[in-house]
This record gives sequence, structure tokens and C-alpha cells, in this order.
Amino acid sequence: MRAEIVKDRVLVEKKAINEFYNNGYYGRPKPNGLELTLIEAVYLAYREKIEVEHEGKVLDFAGLFKAASILHPSFELKYIVYKDLRERGFYVQPGVTDFRVYPRGSHPGKGAAKQFVYVRSERAPMPLRDLLRSLAAAENVRKQMILAIVDEESDITFYDVKRPRLKGEMKEPLYPDINVDATFLEDRVVVWDEDASNTLFENGFYGKPLDSQRLQLSLVESRYLLEKGVLNINNRQNESLEVDAFSKMASEIEPEFNMKSSVYTDLRDKGVVPKTGFKFGSHFRVYSQVESPTKIPHSEYLIHSIPLDHEFALPVMSRAIRLANSVRKRMIYAIPTDDGIDYIDIGRVKM
Repeated sequence: MRAEIVKDRVLVEKKAINEFYNNGYYGRPKPNGLELTLIEAVYLAYREKIEVEHEGKVLDFAGLFKAASILHPSFELKYIVYKDLRERGFYVQPGVTDFRVYPRGSHPGKGAAKQFVYVRSERAPMPLRDLLRSLAAAENVRKQMILAIVDEESDITFYDVKRPRLKGEMKEPLYPDINVDATFLEDRVVVWDEDASNTLFENGFYGKPLDSQRLQLSLVESRYLLEKGVLNINNRQNESLEVDAFSKMASEIEPEFNMKSSVYTDLRDKGVVPKTGFKFGSHFRVYSQVESPTKIPHSEYLIHSIPLDHEFALPVMSRAIRLANSVRKRMIYAIPTDDGIDYIDIGRVKM
């Protein structure tokens, strides 16, 4: 069937409406024929269903592919994903979100699209702001957001992106009977009182015992307990440190301290228990509840704090998600904003 490139679309004669739209849900019916996107047209040309003319000349597949690549940004990547999804049996419609994908057994007119698919190259950095805008667009119409990452060998890895529900069972308020002195040493804080040390460790899973009588705390744990009035922190000269002074000193030791600390506070306030995720290459591993340090459950999440202007290097993101999956956890990114902490959960998904 003959077709013609018109600007950035391909117009096929009217009889194509019945053959391609009514049977395969390609394109959009128009008064003068069926309008296809370039991706749909190239796929149908690949299947030898149409022949496409451009400037009075019938293009072979290579010629059409090259012409489409000039007219459509990232055409090659999107075509690879479109062809893959079509050949998996999905009905796929190109749109503002790259693609709308219908669940198997459904199609336009029968049901709604379930997923919005966004296509990226593994080589291109992905700004966090772009990801959040795409996620908001999907959430606004109750669709699942899917990232389709195309690597240099044209293999595709699919990820679902969503906002997790983080809620734990650790009780608040914190130990109102404890108000204890502690010392800020070189890069951590030590609680010297035995009873307070045991209570904080046994009941709240804070810190790690230095010995049977004393407790060492991380910087983020220390600031949280200082803000809650549980600790009075002094420096090594026995000078009292307020929250701002403590935070300034901690930031000189750890440049990401303030960002990590705001995430730690939010997680604790949600009733979950964050502990260092250093062994997993992230800021925190997170438990929904810890009844006792002798009965530590499996942590469900790895959480890494990132600023709003962060750009994902996709190979780095892929490694983090792969590692999280290998230890049966979900990879979550925490983003401090003016409205609080936003969280996004990114995980591999099979299509």
C-alpha cells in the first residue's frame, strides 16, 4: 500500500484505516486517509505492508529509516523499543510520553492504556527533574511509568518508576526520660552513660556499642537525637554544641551531611529505622521495624539521597538497582525539596 511522508508524519490512503487501524490500531484516522507516525510507518514498511514515497521517490527500508532519523529526534532508540513491544504482543501508541502501552488482551477502544513508556539511551545523562516530571504526568492519569533504557548493543532494560509508601512501626515519641551527655570525637559521637546507651541501642536500634557500657553514634543519628532533646553533645573541650554548630562541624567532615540528615530525620519520623548502607553503596538500608538488635529482620530498601539538580548516569543507576535486587531490596532515591522529602522507587520489570 502506498504512503507519503508529509512533514513529520506518513499519510496512507483511506483503505489503510480498515487494514491497519481497525485491525492493528496503527495511526489515527483522518478524512483523507490514515496518519502514521514515522515509527509506525517504518515498522509497517519493515513488515512490507506499505511503501513510502518522499519527494516523488519510493524509499527502500534503509532510505526511509534514514529519513525518519533526520526528522525525529532519537528515532533509532524509540523504534527499537516500539518494535520490541509490538513483537511482544502489546498494542502501542506513540504519544507525548513516547509510548502508551495497553495490557495484553486490551486495545484502544476496549480499555485504557496501562503504562507510559519513556525511552532513554544508556549514554545520555538523565536529569532528575525530567524523571520527576514524567512520573507526575503518569501519576496524574493513573498510569505506570516505565523507563526503557537502550544500551549500545540495542538491548533494552525496562524499569518501573513509582513513589513508595514508607511507613514503619517504631514508636514515637523518643525516650522522654533520657537526656544524656555525649561527646563529639573526630567523626562520630559517643554516649558514655551505660543505661542510656543500652536503652538507645536496644529499644531504638541507634548506633553500635563501643563496649558493654558505651554507645557510638553516627553523625546523622547524633543530630537527630540532639534535635529531639535526647542528647546533649559536647566537643572534646567539653563545650556544648547546639544543632547548628554540630551540623556545621559534621558538614566539614561529610559534605553530604545536611542532605543525608534531612532524609534520616524524615525516615525516622515515618517510623522506619535507617542504618548505614555503605556496604551496598548507598546512604541507608532501611527496616520497617526492629524489635531487638538480636532479632534484626531483613531490610526492605536501600535509600540514596540525591539533590534536585541531580543527573543520573544510567550505567551507575543500573549497577545500583542490580545490586539492590541481588540482595532482595528495592532501590529508592530520596530527594529533599522545599515541601519535604520526595522518594522514587526504581526497579527492573519484565514486560
